[in-house]
This record gives sequence, structure tokens and C-alpha cells, in this order.
Amino acid sequence: MANTELQYKAVTGHCRDIFLKKNTDYGTSWRVLRPISIVDQIYIKVQRIRTIQELGTQKISDDVQGEWGAIINYGIIALIQEELAGNEEWDLPTDEAMALYDKHTAESFRLMQDKNHDYGEAWRNMSQQSFADLILTKILRIKQILANDGQTVISEGMDANFRDIINYAVFALILQGEQAMAGA
Repeated sequence: MANTELQYKAVTGHCRDIFLKKNTDYGTSWRVLRPISIVDQIYIKVQRIRTIQELGTQKISDDVQGEWGAIINYGIIALIQEELAGNEEWDLPTDEAMALYDKHTAESFRLMQDKNHDYGEAWRNMSQQSFADLILTKILRIKQILANDGQTVISEGMDANFRDIINYAVFALILQGEQAMAGA
């Protein structure tokens, strides 16, 4: 499991670096996004991945790895926004934004560790298509939870679904990295 933990931290570290650089370029402009807008951003990214998987080609040069990384960052943004619900301050200092980013990355990492313990890293035998489909399923679940004013009867809430989305995207990138290394 140490290998998975190192791989996870490498993927999320790369995503963190992108988040920080975008924060330098744009500030925390993402603070204006409502939950449904973040959900739709993730939907756009996963739908593009699915379309490329189904067609086997793409016309826009942005790589699929970048889309998986964007899904991770939007998932973390969603968790930050949920934590800051009711706080109308759109401009967060960089150190505060990064502390929140790190907090939610660490919580997603702990969830991954717990699930890997119980499931025995079953994700390592999953396909890229399954990761996309599962993320899309989670997006549709979150949309339904939002339609129900954030309430669930028996199911996990939005935060658990966002954490699963983050982890599926991390797994997709880990496996893509391993495949690239094996092919090199």
C-alpha cells in the first residue's frame, strides 16, 4: 500500500501545484460558483473523457490527464465551498485557500486509505471507462441531492460523493501513469 500512498500524493501534489498557479493567475474567483455550477464543471470534464473514450479520438489538444486533474481540483473546490457555505467573502488569501485545499485533500486521502483497506485496492483492476462512468453516476446523485435541498433519506451526502469523485480521478491518473511507465 505504500506505493499507492506515494502515487496518490504525487498525483494530488501535481493538482495542488496547478491549483496554486491558477490561484496566482485568477485569485479565488471560483468562490462565486454555486454547488450546481461546480457539479456542471465536473460533468463537462467527465463527459469529454467519456466521449474521447467512446470515439477513440479527440480534436482539442488538451490531454485527458488534465481533465482528470481538473475533476480532482473541482471536487476539492466543491468541498471547500461546502465548508464555507454562508461565507460571502469571495476573495480568500492564498494561504487560507491552500490550507483548505490541503485539509480536504488529506480527508480524501484518509478515505482512500480506509476504502483500500476494506476493498483490497480493487480499483487497480478497474478500467478508465469505469472511473468515468462512476464519476458521472456520482454527479447525477449530487444533482438529485441538490434537487432535494441537500437532504438524503438513507444515502451519503454530497461531501462523500465529491470525495469519491476525487479518489476515482486520482486512481485513473495513477493507472494511466503506470501504463505509460510500462509502455516506455
